[in-house]
Amino acid sequence: MEIDRSQLPLFFSDYLTYLDVIRGKAKRTVSEYYADNALFLRWLHCMDQKRPAADAADVELSEITVSELERVTVAVLYDYIRYLRDDRGNTPRSVARRLSAVRSLFKYLTKTKGLLRADPCQNLELPAVKKTLPRFLTLEESQRMLQSAEESPSHDTLRDYCIVTLFLNCGFRLAELVGMNVGDVDFFNRQIRVFGKGSKERIVYLNDACLSAIQDYLDARENPPEEPNALFLSRNHRRISRRRVQQIVEQTLAAAGLSGKGLSTHKLRHTAATLMYQHGNADMLTLKDILGHQSVSTTEIYTHLSSRQRQDAIDSNPLAGERRHTSKK
Repeated sequence: MEIDRSQLPLFFSDYLTYLDVIRGKAKRTVSEYYADNALFLRWLHCMDQKRPAADAADVELSEITVSELERVTVAVLYDYIRYLRDDRGNTPRSVARRLSAVRSLFKYLTKTKGLLRADPCQNLELPAVKKTLPRFLTLEESQRMLQSAEESPSHDTLRDYCIVTLFLNCGFRLAELVGMNVGDVDFFNRQIRVFGKGSKERIVYLNDACLSAIQDYLDARENPPEEPNALFLSRNHRRISRRRVQQIVEQTLAAAGLSGKGLSTHKLRHTAATLMYQHGNADMLTLKDILGHQSVSTTEIYTHLSSRQRQDAIDSNPLAGERRHTSKK
């Protein structure tokens, strides 16, 4: 999304520049913060002008002033949460995401710029977000998916197989995989350079399956003049799009008889982390580094135990073999 800064109030434009230049947020992340805060500011302006919330889409952002934000209280933020939930049908998770952007804006305006005296978000409580275990493929299902990719009649079988292999072995994000360049692969040191969220760089080691899949694909791949650096290319010799990768994953899952599991590219990330945890004995810190998480608490959602592991844990209790001793009279 291209943002027209000329149509924004100065404080909002400066905030977006701060996210880009100082915080180093990725362009897509800045666009998401812009959209979430623009929605809030338009709604706030309608409330301030005693206009119905339905008019928010017609509000010009250039009309909004810092003084309107000065009057925001926790009660006003609760009204906004109610608006998101009831009028826009946002789930608790979506509400939490949108309010995270609003928190960021108020923190910038109070602590960084000093344009506001108080931050109303400091005492804000959000609706509880129900935590659910991430969906993932079992080892057997992962093997079926790889076999499906290998046996695909597609003209781009080697590319598609390589994509699926990297997802299932390394747990890359969709944007990370799409952004990979040929020069990021280091066959000698068995690793690849990855740019994660906020353009943060990390090194991920590659196993034999990944190295073999990449080499086979590169050996058969044409070297187009249009985008010679991009690792994964589409039919038109351009860097492959996110949507095309999603389609490849969807088609491969369907061919493997797994399309009804509600899976996606991000679920393959869950799968890779789960397989490394369950079968590779990877600890939290190792998984955190591989997946590019900022906090171990984020990594913990991937380390759920399978029902088999829970059963094994109970069976391993040294008292598992004890029986009640009775004597018949």
